[in-house]
Amino acid sequence: MNYILFDSASRNNLLPLTFTRPAADIRIGILTIREKWELFLTTTTSSLTESYLSHKYPLVKAEINVLVNGSICPNPLLVAEIKKLKEGQALIKDDTIIAMCLNAISLENIADGNEDMEMIETEIDFMKIHNVWDIFNFNDQAIKDDFALITKGRKSQAISSTNRCLNPENIFIEEGAKVEFAILNASEGPIYIGKNAEVMEGSKIRGSFALCEHAVLKMDAKIYGPTTIGPYSKVGGEVTQSVIFGYTNKAHDGFLGHSVLGEWCNLGADTNTSNLKNTYEEVKLWSYAEDCFVQTGLQFCGTIMGDHSKCGINTMFNTGTVIGVNANVFGSGFQRNFVPSFSWGGTHGLIDYDLKKAVKTAEIVFARRNKPFDKVEKSILSEIFSLTYKNRRA
Repeated sequence: MNYILFDSASRNNLLPLTFTRPAADIRIGILTIREKWELFLTTTTSSLTESYLSHKYPLVKAEINVLVNGSICPNPLLVAEIKKLKEGQALIKDDTIIAMCLNAISLENIADGNEDMEMIETEIDFMKIHNVWDIFNFNDQAIKDDFALITKGRKSQAISSTNRCLNPENIFIEEGAKVEFAILNASEGPIYIGKNAEVMEGSKIRGSFALCEHAVLKMDAKIYGPTTIGPYSKVGGEVTQSVIFGYTNKAHDGFLGHSVLGEWCNLGADTNTSNLKNTYEEVKLWSYAEDCFVQTGLQFCGTIMGDHSKCGINTMFNTGTVIGVNANVFGSGFQRNFVPSFSWGGTHGLIDYDLKKAVKTAEIVFARRNKPFDKVEKSILSEIFSLTYKNRRA
């Protein structure tokens, strides 16, 4: 069967993170949503997403296709229900379309609607990422689910005797990972150390926690779960209940709490994010979908940062801050709560980040990780620069 992960209406609620990726490529838990589906389905998937992203995430069509909502995380019961779908049927719960089985002609005309489809209602519960804050809010359960999925029937590498551990049976260390002179407390949730990752001396970790492949936890880091550090990232200082997608550095002291950082970001030394108002009021967050600040229903909410964004040393982010794609933020004092994509500056004012300079920086950053910054990546950034022009002029 040909499986396609599609972007639902939730995509706009997940901006700025979905400016640069389909919803299915959001990391929550240990894996991305796509990686979870591909493990359950034992096959590769493609994407039905925005046209400017389709060159990087192409759509693969077949005579019969199963389209799965890319903002939904799989579970065994849900996967079993989806596999039962026949051509012309859709699996739904309340107002959410979970999956659809379409022939090639129906897929070609999907923009015209699905009024003729047979709707099958399910009572199965599942995790759906509807808003950006769901990523850190649901991360505890996601880590636990992924940990069980990834480690089932497998044996962890031996834990070095230099470490102090609580509930070592809830700790899994992949091949090539290095963990020495650390404190690992897996009493409240599992601790997963990915392939070739490193936990440096003096680090203190409370689960649930995931350090993905080739990521590094710097010396004396203090990590409160549930937290995910994506592949090839470097993290130090204090972190609580946050998700870092990958290829992102928070390498120095400073606090990151109840936050989500995209890929290719960099936080300067002693950057601090506020995740709680002094008044203890509910936090508002900028919504691209609503074009205004919206209530999150949360007392704790820090910073949401899109891909390629960076900040200078000693940067202070207010409670509930959204930073777009490829912004460069610096300067003293608390930054504004919404920094548009391709902005340059801080409390003293923002100007447009020149697109050519932004692309040049991205090329250099990619090269440092031995990855090519090609025409596809450049075209995506160029499109985002145009799409977010109105935000910079508001």
